[in-house]
Amino acid sequence: MNLLALDTSSIACSVAVRVDGRIFKRHEEQAREHTRLLIPMIRSVLLDAEVDLCDLDGIVLGNGPGSFIGMRIAASVAQGLAFGAGLKIAPVSSMAALAAEVGASSPARVAVAQDAHMQEVYLGMYEVTGDTVTALIAERLQGCDAIPELNEGGDFVAAGYGWQRYPDLLEKNRANLRGAAKLLHPHAEFLLKPGSDAFERGEAIAADNVIPAYLRQKVAEIPNRKV
Repeated sequence: MNLLALDTSSIACSVAVRVDGRIFKRHEEQAREHTRLLIPMIRSVLLDAEVDLCDLDGIVLGNGPGSFIGMRIAASVAQGLAFGAGLKIAPVSSMAALAAEVGASSPARVAVAQDAHMQEVYLGMYEVTGDTVTALIAERLQGCDAIPELNEGGDFVAAGYGWQRYPDLLEKNRANLRGAAKLLHPHAEFLLKPGSDAFERGEAIAADNVIPAYLRQKVAEIPNRKV
C-alpha cells in the first residue's frame, strides 16, 4: 500500500511516505517546533515521491502515548489531510514503532519508556521478530520504580527517552536489562508496516474517530505551596 506516516508524540517530528515499495522520509528532533516543521516535511516527502496526497491509500498516525500537545498536533494534521483527500487513518503505537526500530537488525525484547512527566513514564514491552512486533503488556503509566515484568526474565533492551529522563528508573531496573539502545524517539518509517497491516485487516478508521492514546487525563499539576 502507498501510505503517509507521521509522528510528533515526542520532541521528534517524523514523516515518511511509502510509494511502490520506496520510502522517503524526514526526521528532525527540535522541541516545540512541530507546528512549524510538520506540514513542510509532509510536502517535501510527497514531492520526493512524486505523488499527491490523493494518490495514497491512507495515513498512518503515530498515536502515542507521548506528549499531549505533540499527539494533538499530529492527530489534527492527519485528520485535516484525511478529510481533504478522502482517506482513512490507521492509528498505531509510537512506542511499538520505536521497539520495531530497535529490533530491525536482530530479534529483541524491548522495554520502551517515554517521559510522561510527574516522575512517571509511559511503558511498553514488546517482542520483535523480523517485522513483527508483539506487545507483551498493555501500555501503561509507570513510576520510577522496579518494573515487575523485568524480574520474570526475557533479556530486555531499554529504549526511549524516559530511561534517560529519569536515571532512577534505569538504576532500579539495570540488573534486569541486558543493555540500553541509543534510540530515544520514534521514526515514522517504522509506523508503515503496522499501519499497512491495520489497513489490510480493515482496522483503519474515519478521520473524526481518531482518539490519541493519552493514557492519562491529568496533564498538569499545581505545586503544593506552604502558607
